[in-house]
Amino acid sequence: MTYPTEDNHRGVETSREAAEMIGPLSSRLRAVVHGILYRHPMGLTVEEVCKIADMPRYSLQPRHTELLKLGMIRDTGERRHNESGARAIVWRATVLDRMEGEV
Repeated sequence: MTYPTEDNHRGVETSREAAEMIGPLSSRLRAVVHGILYRHPMGLTVEEVCKIADMPRYSLQPRHTELLKLGMIRDTGERRHNESGARAIVWRATVLDRMEGEV
């Protein structure tokens, strides 16, 4: 699950430094997000993933974007309300789609 560090910043010096600092940890965090989504085939919102992982949204929200760009998760088209009342995307691990296609 490698993800290019240069895609993790906006080109601003502080943003670039933050991306380089989080680089080694972001691989592990992507694995956490993907593992949780894999274990929940009906899909989860970012907020639900954060609760299960017991981690802050600012750590895991960007990992969803990275996994989406890698083709490892997808938007199910379903929406659920989060705690703030806003509608949120329900995400699903794409490997589950492929596994179901093999059955």
